[in-house]
Amino acid sequence: MANALVSIQIIPKTPSGEDSIPFVDEAIDVIEKSGVKYQVNPLETTMEGDLSNLLNVIEKMNQRMTDLGCPSVISQVKIYYKKDNDAKMDVLTEKYR
Repeated sequence: MANALVSIQIIPKTPSGEDSIPFVDEAIDVIEKSGVKYQVNPLETTMEGDLSNLLNVIEKMNQRMTDLGCPSVISQVKIYYKKDNDAKMDVLTEKYR
């Protein structure tokens, strides 16, 4: 059950000042491989699931950036948490769809 929504915007400092989009794509690939439910939006990606698992995914995303040679990474994170396991993207956005 999902007890959290976590939105992340990852901003890597690229090794040679190149475009960061391919690096962001690699970070999204980390999310894809994790198996968590997620939605990519223009400025951030939102994941749904167990909070500790989602934070672990963020750690792996940052590690992937350093594995690719990024000297530093900024991760802007927003967390929505509900202890009763009812944190769902669809529930929060249904009135807009």
